[in-house]
Amino acid sequence: MNELRVLWGAVVAYVLAGSLAILGVMLKKRPDRYVLALMVVGLLVHTASIAMRWERLGHGPFVSMFEILTSNVWSLMLVFSIAYWRLPVVRPMAAVVMPILFIMMGWLMTVSPGETRLPPTYHTVWLFVHIGFAKVFMGAMLVAVGLSGIILSRATRFGSETFHRLPDNDRLSDLGFRWVAVGFVFHTLMLIAGAIWAQDAWGRYWDWDPLETWSFITWLMVAISLHARITFRISPRVGAWMTIAVFVTAFLTFFGIPFVTQSAHQGAV
Repeated sequence: MNELRVLWGAVVAYVLAGSLAILGVMLKKRPDRYVLALMVVGLLVHTASIAMRWERLGHGPFVSMFEILTSNVWSLMLVFSIAYWRLPVVRPMAAVVMPILFIMMGWLMTVSPGETRLPPTYHTVWLFVHIGFAKVFMGAMLVAVGLSGIILSRATRFGSETFHRLPDNDRLSDLGFRWVAVGFVFHTLMLIAGAIWAQDAWGRYWDWDPLETWSFITWLMVAISLHARITFRISPRVGAWMTIAVFVTAFLTFFGIPFVTQSAHQGAV
């Protein structure tokens, strides 16, 4: 129960940070320092909650839906907080990103936090490497989605008025392209690390099970998105929709496929 109380404290800090950021965008205010401070507080408290569970169970948050959701909320918030800190000019994208994280937090709070045991095949350093790369990939794509949301919302009157002080769509699209490219690098490293782990755990590098197949499909979609931007000079709006499509596919792959199939590495994202 102490772990859950601490987790609730982190969620409250995240919700306050997100609500303040969204209100700031709507009211054309810049409460950036307070938002960032609340994010950092939430991350510190959340880290304590994960550490308490890790100490009690003797393994990281890799197995159940509760563990995977809490670890991904933490990692996504970490990447977004870094982007929020380092990219002041696009901080209003919090109005797009935070609602996505709110949905994940709400989902987290409805899932049973029951105790889990780590399967024997998970006792390898490659599990940590594989999952670490996956989380950086999702974090980078989340930032790209935030930028894409701004581009698409500018087609509406509200969006054009709210985000008119931000850089133009071409510049935002270029910045989003860079984040997608970062995501592509880490997704590639994730697949390589996963193949090495699979060889150690099950004696094969690749088996085309549902999770492996959909991970590869996601990789192809990222590659196609990057190729289209470079080769065909697609418009910022088309690029934004492609980024969102990649993120949705990745989200379903990471949070859906492992729990509706009997793949060897069920969970572990």
